[in-house]
Amino acid sequence: MSEPTGAARRRGPFKVGDQVQLTDPKGRHYTFTLEAGKNFHTHKGSFPHDELIGAPEGSVVRTTGNVAYLALRPLLPDYVLSMPRGAAVVYPKDAGQILAFADIFPGARVVEAGVGSGSLSSFLLRAIGDQGMLHSYERREDFAEIAQANVERYFGGPHPAWQLTVGDLQDNLSDTDVDRVILDMLAPWECLEAVSKALVPGGILCCYVATTTQLARTVESIREIGCFNEPTAWETMIRNWHIEGLAVRPDHRMIGHTGFLLTARRLADGVEPPMRRRRPAKGAYGEDYAGPNADGGTGR
Repeated sequence: MSEPTGAARRRGPFKVGDQVQLTDPKGRHYTFTLEAGKNFHTHKGSFPHDELIGAPEGSVVRTTGNVAYLALRPLLPDYVLSMPRGAAVVYPKDAGQILAFADIFPGARVVEAGVGSGSLSSFLLRAIGDQGMLHSYERREDFAEIAQANVERYFGGPHPAWQLTVGDLQDNLSDTDVDRVILDMLAPWECLEAVSKALVPGGILCCYVATTTQLARTVESIREIGCFNEPTAWETMIRNWHIEGLAVRPDHRMIGHTGFLLTARRLADGVEPPMRRRRPAKGAYGEDYAGPNADGGTGR
């Protein structure tokens, strides 16, 4: 049985073409690709790539300035934060939440809109494996080219489960029997009708939006279309901790708001979602509220 795509690049001694992440004594990272005969240069000296080729992961190399660097392969979260960018990347903390709460499983058939720089695509492809299907839609050709290069660089070549289409999802979506749909875009409500036809009953829609106004309109549009259960929305924040002897405290900096996530599940055809038990307070939407699509989409 052949190894899954990209697995050979994640284990064993360092080889030509592998990506290496160096960590200096101050914890700073430097990422480069191993090439025979080349040298890696820093302001603290240099060392030959050949010194790492054939060495086990977790080795330590010293520069001509006698500074030690720890050499490891970059983890996928490290890779996506250092990859060339066209658009902003989906941060690892959000990608992990998407994989968990959108229930991305091996062999899943997934549609993604808004590829950006290929961060989430890489996470999704690794989760669904070679037997799954990821069809990604990106409206900007320049972003699609950057994303394709980043994904292929990580996996060591084209991934057999990936198809990338340049264009708007609502105009080009032809996939059927889709298990999961991930929308990372400015106006996900514009795609709800198209994705509701593509999703299987029980399938999950997951949207990633940046602002509260986008979040509110997306939730109201999901409720209005009537073929999903009540959506759930949340955000995540990460705070690292400093631990040095008795000095145990939270770091002064943290990864705060990056975006909101929401999920909803496709109902069977012809089924109406149950009435929500908790009603909003009287006047919560304003006396003249007419729905999310009224007055040019403001709902006011």
